[in-house]
Amino acid sequence: MTLANRHYLEFERPIAEIETKIDELSRLSEDAGPGAFDLEIVALKSRLETLRREAYARLDPWQKTQVARHPERPHFIDYVRLLIDDFVELRGDRKFADDQAVVGGLGTFRGVPVLVMGHEKGRDTTTRLKHNFGMARPEGYRKAVRLMDMAEKFNLPVITFVDTAGAYPGIGAEERGQGEAIARSTERCLTLKTPMIATIVGEGGSGGALAIAAANRVLILEHSIYSVISPEAGSSILFRDRAEAPRMASAMKITAHDLTALGIVDRIIPEPPGGAHSDPETAVKTVGDVVEEELRTLMHLSADALLRQRADRFYAIGQKGLA
Repeated sequence: MTLANRHYLEFERPIAEIETKIDELSRLSEDAGPGAFDLEIVALKSRLETLRREAYARLDPWQKTQVARHPERPHFIDYVRLLIDDFVELRGDRKFADDQAVVGGLGTFRGVPVLVMGHEKGRDTTTRLKHNFGMARPEGYRKAVRLMDMAEKFNLPVITFVDTAGAYPGIGAEERGQGEAIARSTERCLTLKTPMIATIVGEGGSGGALAIAAANRVLILEHSIYSVISPEAGSSILFRDRAEAPRMASAMKITAHDLTALGIVDRIIPEPPGGAHSDPETAVKTVGDVVEEELRTLMHLSADALLRQRADRFYAIGQKGLA
């Protein structure tokens, strides 16, 4: 992606300014001759890395929300492309339609046959419409149930990547049983007799996220969020003002570190300096390394032990400090 097309968040303006200067000096260097501005470029790059580290070390919950939604973060299709070999997509819920907000299929993850699925938001107008911005309808969650049934039948681990603002709230979705479909998918996660690992890679919004995230191990990227409602919607309800979203984000405890302290997620996966969008391939590889480590631990457990571990994990949420 060219510098001109890169998306910068408000707090990244100083970073954008230095990257622009580096780009300008690099172009001038081409005209002035090799090495003309090497010292200046090296100094600017060093300053850039320092700025990135400093900016991302002190993000508040609202800034983390913005990073979690960054359009250049790795998407489900990127995780599949870089981590899953021989991926074969499986479509349709065998009841109504194929919902491309949830994509899933079979493949091999570092030598292990798996079923992988996740939310896909799309990157441009065409793909965002195709994937409905990652907001699944009932058929998306019914597809997820069908795929988990298949995984259990063939004793395949399930790996999911969560990135959605929430389930689609449209009239058609409600008419076709959105709430029931989410509940069935969540139930199927909890009753699955094979290992399941879910990773929150962007937004984890409400039941739309939980429906494919009720796993043995729930991981989260460092700057991702996981919430029962979006900060904007929450502030509209409580304060009658969407402008209070930053305040709401802080109160809701939706960041990776808050969620770990509450026992809602199990492990934080570090992101490259500047967020996953600054170095997508490194971010995806890091996720793959952590998922591989967790999966190898779970694969030694029996079906009964997996069910018991999953149940104990979710029963324990909210119990801290209640002695």
